[in-house]
Amino acid sequence: MRAVYYDHQGPADEVLHLGVLPDPEPGPGEVRVRLHYSGVSPGDTKKRAGYFGSAMPYPRVIPHSDGAGVIDQVGAGVSPTRIGQRVWVYNAQSYRPFGTAAEYTVVPDTTAVGLPDEVDDIVGACLGIPGITAHRAVFADGPVGGQTVLVHGALGAVGSLAAQLADWGGAMVISTVRRHSDLAHLTGPAAERVVALDDPDPIGAIRRHTPAGVDRVIEVAFSDNIALDAAVAANGAVIAAYATRDPRPCFDFWPMLFDNITIRLLGSDDFPVEAKRSAAIDLTTAAREGHLVIPTASPFALADVARAHDQVDTDNRRRVLVALDR
Repeated sequence: MRAVYYDHQGPADEVLHLGVLPDPEPGPGEVRVRLHYSGVSPGDTKKRAGYFGSAMPYPRVIPHSDGAGVIDQVGAGVSPTRIGQRVWVYNAQSYRPFGTAAEYTVVPDTTAVGLPDEVDDIVGACLGIPGITAHRAVFADGPVGGQTVLVHGALGAVGSLAAQLADWGGAMVISTVRRHSDLAHLTGPAAERVVALDDPDPIGAIRRHTPAGVDRVIEVAFSDNIALDAAVAANGAVIAAYATRDPRPCFDFWPMLFDNITIRLLGSDDFPVEAKRSAAIDLTTAAREGHLVIPTASPFALADVARAHDQVDTDNRRRVLVALDR
């Protein structure tokens, strides 16, 4: 099979190689997927770059955890009726060496999720890391029906899906963007109540939407926004953060303590298995119902994966995909 891989970490154009590797074979409890699209996320580029100070987890890595395609082989213990089924996959390169930047990937049967006829492969390839992270951020602390959810970074891959999932779950959504010039780019639930963080008084603007405060905050820039989040949080609110600019953020402890605020930190590779499965079910249902709109860039060819990585690191507002038939 054709695949892109790296044998050591570093810049995309230096370490990513396109080559021919042996076709993988599914083991017990696994399925093989003939991929149509591979989804690229910031976590994929950070692993390749050694961003977190991590070493190579395996001698060779085929990157990317997300994708969509068709099951063409199954291992022992998996029903042969799965052969020919359209699926989206997640965690393909989570604690596993070979992800979706290849013509084939092998994953556990449970992480190849049936893709309804109403959902195309491009949407399916976008659901994994950003969708499961968004779902966990919104629903980890229970249903959100009747609550107010503040979603920061609503133009991003996770933020956009978080706003749509919170709305799907019955919440009132307030979203933020970094600057006023971004407002015109928002669509759907994220555009209904939106605040630009370069507003002279973003706290007041959020409070005007919800004088009683917000129940949950979906946070992409914890260190930058924590003071604002604490100022608009209702008593008992949850701040669910999946990213931060400063790895050692500071915040005012006592006001947050007296407001009984919970800080939930989200590392998608290590979510509980049942949380991932619940997210997969809900994401598939919401997509089938037409509730998820995911902006995507024109897919890159497999030979251009380095450019795809650079695009993710430059601007991930439109999901970055690799087409495996190019």
